[in-house]
Amino acid sequence: MKFGLNHESSSMRFPLLILSLLILSSCARQVSRIDPSQQIDLSGRWNDSDSRQVAEKMTSELLNSTTFKEYASALGKKPAIIVGQISNRTSEHIDANNYIKKFEVSIFNSGLADLVESEEFRDKLRLERAQQQDFADPATMAQWGKELGANLMLFGEMTSETDTANKSRIVNYVTTLFLTDMETNKRIWYGQHEIKKYIKN
Repeated sequence: MKFGLNHESSSMRFPLLILSLLILSSCARQVSRIDPSQQIDLSGRWNDSDSRQVAEKMTSELLNSTTFKEYASALGKKPAIIVGQISNRTSEHIDANNYIKKFEVSIFNSGLADLVESEEFRDKLRLERAQQQDFADPATMAQWGKELGANLMLFGEMTSETDTANKSRIVNYVTTLFLTDMETNKRIWYGQHEIKKYIKN
């Protein structure tokens, strides 16, 4: 009798084990690599594809605008641009630093303007330059007073508007940028770009 019960119990455990393994395998996380330039929207919120698209389009519009070309011609050389603050005035958390970096990459790769380091990195460079005065060989140390001054500053803001009905919503993201002469405060270029998303739950 005892042997029969053990045999029945063993025969029941095997299907349960197989079922457990199937459940665990179906719940396992799957990860695959995708092309970074591929546009994928999971949540409907602002994402890296939006940042890249707006940065590339607005930089192209800026550098190919008549006012920028006239400014560069009058200056007689490539203008030096510093990318300042782009304020996030939307209701979402958006990594402003990452957004700014995309504008910097677009400006740098264009070859139509020189890019001046941001305030954060200028401070680090100045600290290193100061330390070189004490510790570096005089023949190799960086000199003071040689920094490239920016001719223009690019800055702006992001806003959003949301329209909701039932289980659907439309979110309109607006990026507004200003390119301003550092000496005169004259606005050289002014641009806007919108991304509108329709999200249905």
